[in-house]
Amino acid sequence: MRGLLTPQRVLIGLGCLVALIACCGLAWWQWQRFESASGTFQNLGYVLQWPLFGLFPAFMVWRFRRLARQNRDADLAAEPVAAAPRPVATVDAVKPAPVEYLDDEEDAELAAYNRMLANLNARDGR
Repeated sequence: MRGLLTPQRVLIGLGCLVALIACCGLAWWQWQRFESASGTFQNLGYVLQWPLFGLFPAFMVWRFRRLARQNRDADLAAEPVAAAPRPVATVDAVKPAPVEYLDDEEDAELAAYNRMLANLNARDGR
């Protein structure tokens, strides 16, 4: 296992810290806007959202590390399994079922459509 403080990890940590500080600054700015005479409840909503946006990069780093650890543990625990022989498919094994359809003499257009579908199904099965 690599060391705890690698340059990549330090940069990721600094990036998360910068994002948190910037988003908290934006939340403070929105709070000032909310308290002003022209402030609305939309500004208050942004006050609540900005810190969550700032914490999101740190959450993603935690989540990626957790998934990598789970994958590593699963790879270590997995034992090689012998491959099962593949079944050999023959032409007789994939024989289409006979097509039966009703000719509706009252509706010639529907009967012609059903015949066309049956022919397409039989052609597709070959």
